[in-house]
Amino acid sequence: LQESMHAYAANVYTSVVEELMKGKQRKFIAVEQEFFRLWWDSVATDTHKQQVHQLLQEGQLEFVIGGQVMHDEAVTLIGDQILQLTEGHGFLYETFGIRPQFSWHVDPFGASATTPTLFALAGFNAHLISRIDYDLKADMQKNKKLQFVWQGSPSLSERQEIFTHVMDQYSYCTPSQIPFSNRSGFYWNGIATFPDPPKDGVYPNMSLPVTDTNLPLYAKTMVANIKERAAWFRTSDVLWPWGCDKQFFNASVQYSNMDLLLDYINKHSDELGVTVQYATVGDYFQAVYSRNLTWEIRDSQDFLPYSTEPFQAWTGFYTSRSTLKGIARRASSLLYAGESFFAQYVQKHPASSVCKCRALKQLQSLRWAVSEVQHHDGITGTESPKVKDMYMNNLMYGMFNVKKLMASIIFDMNNAKKNGEVYSSAYNKDSGIPGNTNVDQYVVVYNPLAWNITTFVTVSVSNLEMSVYDELGHSVPAQVQSSVESHSTYDLYILVEISGLSYRKYHVKPFPGKKSAFIGRSVKYKRKDVTRADRQSPQLLPVVNNCYQVLFDLSTNLMHSVTERETNQTVQMTQEFLEYHVNGDVMKGPISDNYLFAPNSSAVPVSKAVGLEVVSGYLMTEIRQYFYSNVTAQDYIYAVYTRMYAAPGGYDGKLLCHRIEQEYRVGPLELNREAILRTSTNLNTKQLLYTDNNGYQIQKRPFKAYVNNTVARNYYPMVQTAYIEDDTTRLMLLAERAHGVSSQGNGQVEVMLHRRLWNNLQWDLNYNLTLNDSSVVHPVIWLILGTKAVTNNLYRTSGLALEHRPVVMFGALSGDKPKLRRQLQQNSVHSSSVTVPPNLHLQTLSIPGWRYSSNHTEQVNNLRMGKQKQGDADFSRVLLRIRHLYEVGEDPVLSQPVIVNLKSLLRGLGSLMLVEERSLTGTWDVNTLKQWKWKTAQYPSKGFSNSTETSGNYIVTVHPKEIRTFFVYFQGQ
Repeated sequence: LQESMHAYAANVYTSVVEELMKGKQRKFIAVEQEFFRLWWDSVATDTHKQQVHQLLQEGQLEFVIGGQVMHDEAVTLIGDQILQLTEGHGFLYETFGIRPQFSWHVDPFGASATTPTLFALAGFNAHLISRIDYDLKADMQKNKKLQFVWQGSPSLSERQEIFTHVMDQYSYCTPSQIPFSNRSGFYWNGIATFPDPPKDGVYPNMSLPVTDTNLPLYAKTMVANIKERAAWFRTSDVLWPWGCDKQFFNASVQYSNMDLLLDYINKHSDELGVTVQYATVGDYFQAVYSRNLTWEIRDSQDFLPYSTEPFQAWTGFYTSRSTLKGIARRASSLLYAGESFFAQYVQKHPASSVCKCRALKQLQSLRWAVSEVQHHDGITGTESPKVKDMYMNNLMYGMFNVKKLMASIIFDMNNAKKNGEVYSSAYNKDSGIPGNTNVDQYVVVYNPLAWNITTFVTVSVSNLEMSVYDELGHSVPAQVQSSVESHSTYDLYILVEISGLSYRKYHVKPFPGKKSAFIGRSVKYKRKDVTRADRQSPQLLPVVNNCYQVLFDLSTNLMHSVTERETNQTVQMTQEFLEYHVNGDVMKGPISDNYLFAPNSSAVPVSKAVGLEVVSGYLMTEIRQYFYSNVTAQDYIYAVYTRMYAAPGGYDGKLLCHRIEQEYRVGPLELNREAILRTSTNLNTKQLLYTDNNGYQIQKRPFKAYVNNTVARNYYPMVQTAYIEDDTTRLMLLAERAHGVSSQGNGQVEVMLHRRLWNNLQWDLNYNLTLNDSSVVHPVIWLILGTKAVTNNLYRTSGLALEHRPVVMFGALSGDKPKLRRQLQQNSVHSSSVTVPPNLHLQTLSIPGWRYSSNHTEQVNNLRMGKQKQGDADFSRVLLRIRHLYEVGEDPVLSQPVIVNLKSLLRGLGSLMLVEERSLTGTWDVNTLKQWKWKTAQYPSKGFSNSTETSGNYIVTVHPKEIRTFFVYFQGQ
């Protein structure tokens, strides 16, 4: 990023700003704020800054989208999309008082139906995309259907619709062929060189300059292309994008040639039949809007997957760099926890010892890292190893900061100094409790969700005999057993019961005696040859909890069936690992790479022998299956650890008992292998699969047969959820990172877990995009099996419970402290919790720190007068978002609107004084937000749409699928 910044982005902004000042007619659009902010903060001079203000004022420079990045649409979560959009919008509004109103989503690989909804909620008037299936685009282009009003959400429908423009086959880059020369045309600044620009100003591949002689030829070429495109659209306005990736770094030569060409065409407009002007995206949409046409409506169907030609299905990136995908989600989830933890702390402990400004900087470092990795070449895994390492380092650094912040808050809130306690950082599985037996340990567990949860947290310990107590000295149910990944430590599972947005403190001590944690007992079964198994009379091993009985076939050591105990419904279910073999030689056929998935043939089973170990205890049973290439192989190549939980009486174990947790161990793979886990059932699913868009809504995915590449074109992204079902029963998969998923047979669902590829495509080699990923990955998936009614009731809360598992932190108590019990009682931490009903999700509770005024007139005046508050961040404004998790009609109870009293919801934080309802990213007051209303057959009157009705008091009604955003202020802040 720094390198790209130095060689390229800095030059773009510096030279574009200088060039725009030289001609009032010149225009430019800027999208990603991360680069712009780096330039603004570290490169731009005061003169440049003044000029930017002026150019924005005069409409020559326009910010479109305005997020930190142009986010990927296939593998990102809605909360992270909102975060990165909010992060960029806050900067633009605070610095310039402007609010982007158009999108330019030209580069993500396929388009999700969540995006139009988000952009509508953010106050946009029109949306623009480009990369959709090649055959679909050709068809829409021919029939002039590239523009439509998109109702991305079935439940919000026309209330959050947006006019959408799909770019034609030329996409967002200027066509560079010119018939009158073998040099390229239109790209006069050539190609950027790293890391320093050439001294003589001559860059590689500079296009043929415009001269008096070739001017008519250039004009003719450009006009011909404009007319070709005009035939594909309903209005006579043609959007002609000028530029491409990494252009305008040398803007003076670009603009001077463009000026000559545009002037010439306008002077000869009578014979050429075309007039041209510099324009921003906003100018274009304004022109189309003022034509007052009636537009077709598109429903909530998305544009995934995306193929560029018969053997190029861009479905590999749904799984590429699984480790990065996993860390990005862990970071996002830690940030979510850190935000609400800090927001509560600031409200409840105004005179605290933790420095708020420093704390905000710690949170900001993770906001930036989580925002930037949402880029369409970030979390997608389509970057070079060097750039991937940059994303990873930024994420790890931000996580380290937020863990430190959370530990220091706990330290402060518990008067820890007085009690001789020391808190170390938040927990990662590799930082277990030290083996020093005379030190009493604390485990502090924070629940970041606004629901009461009952779940297990796992801690690494060095003794088998342990005891766990709560703050009042009562024994807490726990189980300890041999660790699957380490021979020197044990896993301690602690059953925690924590109310919403609260934390609890558990005392863990090595303690041989009657109150000890249960010890899980292990039974190992002989490794079985799967190919020679006796299928006639299998010997079945049952593993049972209150919700399921899972049977394992001891002749193969594989899963056999699952019975849902409430309805006594049994589903035959087997699981196996397979690999797609793919080609890496472009001379031999289509290749797989970071982006593309192009399998040679059907997937091949990888293992002929399976080992089994069952570790059973009172609270959980863990079934460990090891997959070997054959009966005598030394090392296993894959493993599955399946965990089934039981909560003792008196605990609410509904969610806990209904999930079959699976952790997979995959890798290192051989080269040009793509690893899948295929789950086969006897459900008659008719090969229909359901997958989510960004953890927000579900898409129906019927299997489609194609002439070529059918396997790859039937892969879809699973960001959080996928399921298959028959008339009565549904099998649901919930994921903690994105995967490619497909149903290649009736009753089957397969999940791509890992890829390792190499190819000799020159482009891939130049950019080091061959994905030679030799890592071992440990993804987790929760399975839920049951009737549609039961799974409907569980899967939204379960998906979020997997996403936002509790944050675990450690403390130690040195020396012996007999008074401990009493002190713990005094500062018992059942702090007032924040709880919403199970069909709502507290999407955001944070202190953004922006200093802008929420009154637009005042904000603009402050900027004009130079009165924008510098210095300290604003800690009094709290950003709150509430999301309804259900669609209209999805569930008789959970799909109902919910009435929320914000004052009582947040009373644990203090006394609520003022609530302002805002647009999604916070920059608009919803009462003053007037969006363009595009005419459709459904709603003929064109005008402005006014979004939501909002009452001045603290009562809000949240309807299905709504995301409502508020600024809230508390008394005394």
